[in-house]
Amino acid sequence: MVVFPIDNFLPDADLSALSERKQEFYDGLTQWQPRQSAATSSPQLEVSAADYETALIKVNDLLLARHWGDGLPLWPATEARTQWILRGATLPRDHIIGRFPPRGGMVTIESCAIALAMAGGRPEYLPVLVAAVDAFLDPLTTGDLLQATSGSPFPMIVVNGPIAKKIRLNSGFGILGPDPQHPAGASIGRALRLMQQNLGGALPGVGTMAVFGMMRNTNVVFAEDEDGLPAGWTPYVNERHGFAGGSNCLSLAFGNGATNVFRRGAKEETKEEDAVQGLHRIAGYMRVPDVHYLWGYDKGTPGLVVISKVVAAGLGDLGWTKKDVREFLLLHSKVPMAEMNKSGGTAFMKIASTAIGRDSIKHDPWPITSNADNIGLIVAGGGHSSHALWMQAYSPAVLGREIAIPECFDELIKESRQQ
Repeated sequence: MVVFPIDNFLPDADLSALSERKQEFYDGLTQWQPRQSAATSSPQLEVSAADYETALIKVNDLLLARHWGDGLPLWPATEARTQWILRGATLPRDHIIGRFPPRGGMVTIESCAIALAMAGGRPEYLPVLVAAVDAFLDPLTTGDLLQATSGSPFPMIVVNGPIAKKIRLNSGFGILGPDPQHPAGASIGRALRLMQQNLGGALPGVGTMAVFGMMRNTNVVFAEDEDGLPAGWTPYVNERHGFAGGSNCLSLAFGNGATNVFRRGAKEETKEEDAVQGLHRIAGYMRVPDVHYLWGYDKGTPGLVVISKVVAAGLGDLGWTKKDVREFLLLHSKVPMAEMNKSGGTAFMKIASTAIGRDSIKHDPWPITSNADNIGLIVAGGGHSSHALWMQAYSPAVLGREIAIPECFDELIKESRQQ
């Protein structure tokens, strides 16, 4: 690794320092040797103190000093605690999942367990974290770019299947957290964020140029409210990725913002008018000249629309299918080309990475995605009709994974209920 000041990345930077050190780059590319094999464990750190509280403080100070923390208190990932978390694994602890971009730290099942231990997680959460990490590391996500970019993307993970209720993953009021009644999402999302930083090198201003950063302590991890789905509405992850009904599975996309949409009418409307007006309001938030839409224009997503079971039930009673809702939102979120021209969006269309993205310049108004099916439609959140959630995306792909369950899973759940 050749280390040089971050100032070299700023506008109008003096690049002479790079030129003077070019031999280091040449040597690094041609003479490198691995510092550690995948099977080699890192040495354990030792902290001594007069009492447990002081030791815990010293551990957290040490983790922050080494840039391994996130600013919130962490649990020490002792061997005993890590081994406890590993009870939720279905693969050996040294099984290699991949390398975390952009730095390329080796990712193993043990790495996941360590991060989950630090984040205050439990062994029954590990299957979800492992599946999420595997999806994150899929090259189709272009995670190497999204980790380092200035655009502040963060993972958005939606879970379907029986596992969600068993591990108390939130699907109701307060899905974005915090919620001490449903702590799983915060722990899983925080563990993933720690891995993004500690293995992937996404340290703000050093490994990631995220200008603002969003939801980067816990990311977004929640379950769909499957009990609240209207008749004929298929669970989101199963529909998007083709998994069998009733399977434990998740979907991962990258977002760069979350907006609450007040969608309820003023009580003078009929049910039909309220439904249509609410969808128009959601579409209005989607209808922006956001060039990030181009990054997922073909097979990714412009974002996730989250509606409560009350809103979904109202739509279902009126005969709306999920396909109907998505097509309505796509139709009414189209951006006039004059607006795209005024904002400079057409310049990005001309250099879009896909042919379908470049060809989209021919449309007026401009559809924010090439296919209505790319719009994520999820039923979750508290049982109230007033609001909807629009999570705008920066996501070239949407990745699905089935969640592997260990044989001792029921035992882990039973233990969690007793603690």
